[in-house]
Amino acid sequence: MKKICVVTATRAEYDGLFPLIKKIKKQKYFSLQLVVTGAHLSKDFGLTYKKIQKDGFKIHKEINMLSSDDKAVNISKAMAIELEEFSRYLAVSRPDIIVILGDRYELLPICIAAMNELIPVAHISGGEITEGALDDQVRHAVTKFSFLHFTANKKYRKRVIQLGENPNRVFAFGELSIENIKKEKLLSKEELKKELGFELDKPYALITFHPVTLENNTAGKQFAELLRALDATDLKAILTKSNADIGGRIINKIAKDYAKKKFKKAILFDNLGRILYLSAMKHAELVLGNSSSGICEAPSFSVPTVNIGDRQKGRIQSKTTVNCQPNYSDILNTIKEVRRDSFRKKIKNAKNPYENKSTSGKIIKTLKNFLSKKNITLKKKFYDIKF
Repeated sequence: MKKICVVTATRAEYDGLFPLIKKIKKQKYFSLQLVVTGAHLSKDFGLTYKKIQKDGFKIHKEINMLSSDDKAVNISKAMAIELEEFSRYLAVSRPDIIVILGDRYELLPICIAAMNELIPVAHISGGEITEGALDDQVRHAVTKFSFLHFTANKKYRKRVIQLGENPNRVFAFGELSIENIKKEKLLSKEELKKELGFELDKPYALITFHPVTLENNTAGKQFAELLRALDATDLKAILTKSNADIGGRIINKIAKDYAKKKFKKAILFDNLGRILYLSAMKHAELVLGNSSSGICEAPSFSVPTVNIGDRQKGRIQSKTTVNCQPNYSDILNTIKEVRRDSFRKKIKNAKNPYENKSTSGKIIKTLKNFLSKKNITLKKKFYDIKF
């Protein structure tokens, strides 16, 4: 059996990996080593490792790394802790390959440890662009650390190749998280209301807002502008907490105070989980904020997204997404725009550029192919493009 180590650090990342982890577990050819770190193990972010266990997965290793605040120096310290602990883990566990998804800073220590232990990395969701976030730099660095690449579409595949990766190791199989939309049984609006304990008698927005980490101290002000625009509408709100980025806790404090003060209009969750989040998205009037889920998953429901600011700038977008500046008037005007009947008709049959068929199955097949042939060599040649 080939040992596959899958690492997850955040709720969204885990939900994206879920279809693949599920398939790996069922494969007789593979032995799953699931490593959980980052926000999963933090009380501030809902101790979401419990949801992983509830899904029936055995956690092979927990790496507790986060401190009690999100200052830059403490994130650097957290990465140092993760590097040390994951290095020790790899020295003993010796997986045949490590699978990671996305662009979070937690991925860099994983890649460094894997490099030193001569263990290949398979990276999911490379080649994307998010100009407003540090994630952009992390993502491209991870590409150079990785041997196999599974991108969301052909344009992202070309970008990974442009970074010098051999086309024979780069595959455009679609966005993994969309399988959850297609295969999971989602809740009706009535069932959702009961599960949330929140009255859904009016149209509502599903809201997630993260810091724009390449800007200085804008998180609180921008989120306050979002809530001010929300207050100028009849919309209710289902809010989920920001992630463990610099400035994330500022947003979460504002969100907590808002939901407490306006409990009839808004409700806040540490983490909704896969089924509740997608069910809430399915029945939402719109997705509001700057989460990648509004760009990648919402189009599969034909639900419009108001994407605020620069965090997701550069991502390929469906016609369901409308961008706006992070100020009250632009946010409010864009909310009004996507709620118009004319806009809803325009996006009714819009395509999702991230959607593909059998993404997890194709990844499994490719992993099996490379591992069985023993043709993984870490002596990668830089693939030059002829200009």
